[in-house]
Formats: sequence, C-alpha cells, structure tokens
Amino acid sequence: MKPDLTELWKRFCSDDDTKAFESLYYALFNKLIKFCIHYTSHRQAAEEIVSEIFVKCWNNRKKLMDIEFPETYLFVAVKNQSLKHNKKYSSIHLVEIEDSGNILLVDTADPQEIIERKEMHHRLDQAIETLPMQAKMVFRLIKENGLRYKEVAEILEISPRTVQTQLFRAIAKLRLVLQSYKQALLKDDPGNKILSIALAVYLINYFF
Repeated sequence: MKPDLTELWKRFCSDDDTKAFESLYYALFNKLIKFCIHYTSHRQAAEEIVSEIFVKCWNNRKKLMDIEFPETYLFVAVKNQSLKHNKKYSSIHLVEIEDSGNILLVDTADPQEIIERKEMHHRLDQAIETLPMQAKMVFRLIKENGLRYKEVAEILEISPRTVQTQLFRAIAKLRLVLQSYKQALLKDDPGNKILSIALAVYLINYFF
C-alpha cells in the first residue's frame, strides 16, 4: 500500500517523528533522483542534491507544517536546486537514465525469455529518451512517478493543458516507435510470440 505522504509530512514536521521522516525519504528518494538526473545528468550530483533537500526539510520542519502537497513541494525544490547546480557548474548533458531494475514481467526459468524481456525494457527506455525534454519529463513524472497533471504543471511551470498535450504526444510517438520494433521482430521471426506479448504488457503498463 502506498504510504500517505501528507500524513508522514505532518508527523515529522509537527511531532519531530524521525520514523515518519525516514518513511517519506525512502518513499520518494528514487523518484526524486530520477527526476534530478534529467537536469544534472549525473547520479552523484543528483543524490547530493536530493539528500541536501531532505536535510533542509528536516532542519526547517517547523516552518513547513503548512505545506499541503509535500510530494509536489519536494519535486519543485529538487528542480530549483538542480538549476542552481547547473548554473554553478555550467555543464549540462543528457545521459540515459540508469536501469531502475524494475521487472514488469514475472521471470521464468527460460534464460532466453529473460533476455528478451530485458531487451524490451531497454528498447522502451531508449524510445522514451528520444522524446523532447519537456515531453520526456512529463511522461516520466506521470507514468513512472504517478503524479497528477496539476502537480506536473506546478513542477515544470507550465499549464495543465500543456502537460496533457505533451503526454499525448509522447504516448503517440512511443507507440509508433515500439510498433515498428514489434513489426521488425515478427518479420525476422514470425513465430516469436513471446516478444509480442511482452510488448503488449509494456504498452499497457506505460500507457494505461
């Protein structure tokens, strides 16, 4: 069950609850790291920035009791700190996000199927990385981090309608890319149904 982030936030702000703070940290740390990497391009820098944000939150917890949407607040804080970091070091690159290690399908004893599924995950991640920056960030924040349009709009400082438009464009492009990949697979091996099934599962997981 997903933890109630607002409740955790209130507990650590008002009651100095260290366990609530730790739970909040572990619930959001990886999401914030991935988001931060979009700006910094370096995992080490992202980890330092996110950790610094959490330390500041703890040190200033009594001043943050009125924050209504803690997840949005933290994403905005990470974004702002990332932009400061980039301005300070003046070195911005785009790099491929590290493999999250998430497995969307149940592993079987067949090593070939495992390899094929990893390849599918890699292909999907490659396709996401071809999206324009704003569309890519909108897609990942909504589909991977589970944020709402309004929250993403606040984080990226764009309108909710723009968020919706960018998401639809991203999905349309990814469908075309992965459909082409599926057709190429079946052309090479018409009997390869495993990858067709895997592709369908990935599409459902990301697009619905």
